[in-house]
Amino acid sequence: MVIKVFVATSSGSIAIRKKQQEVVGFLEANKIDFKEFDIAGDEDNRRWMRENVPGEKKPQNGIPLPPQIFNEEQYCGDFDSFFSAKEENIIYSFLGLAPPPGSKVTKSPEEASSLPNGDVAGEAQSNTEGTEKTEESGQHEAPKEGNEDEGDLTGSPEKHEEEGETATEETEEITAEEAEGEAEEEEAEKGEEGPGEEEEEGEEEGDS
Repeated sequence: MVIKVFVATSSGSIAIRKKQQEVVGFLEANKIDFKEFDIAGDEDNRRWMRENVPGEKKPQNGIPLPPQIFNEEQYCGDFDSFFSAKEENIIYSFLGLAPPPGSKVTKSPEEASSLPNGDVAGEAQSNTEGTEKTEESGQHEAPKEGNEDEGDLTGSPEKHEEEGETATEETEEITAEEAEGEAEEEEAEKGEEGPGEEEEEGEEEGDS
């Protein structure tokens, strides 16, 4: 199986010459066996190329322009198809050739979605989301702990009520003690006044 590349060596179009050089240069660089067929100086080559290019691949005027690529008699494509296959790394499939050992072949969508470490992209994303959620929950818990600490420092309402009741009881005890002290003083004063009055009464009786 030989790759056939139809070119026009004496083409006056710079664009065509560049495309031909790119195709030939790529095949040589990758050591792909091919053979050039010049349509400029050989009428048979020109006729064969035009007859074997599929109708849907021909331009509106019906005359396909070089470079045109074939695998034996099987049509592969024009330069645009060749360039797309090269960019997608499916050039061997485009040419109808088996890829050489160790060559880079386009991976399937499932393999392409896998990460280098063997994890699947979807799983890695879910793990990342889980980590973010954990960090967010940690941030929410931190303010709660801070509020609990503040509550311990300021004291609970129950503690304030207990302290208030204790202070009220102490005040009542002090007031009761003061009242008892005043009552004792009044009794003492009365006791002092009592003997004095009795002495005055005794003197009056003696005079009479």
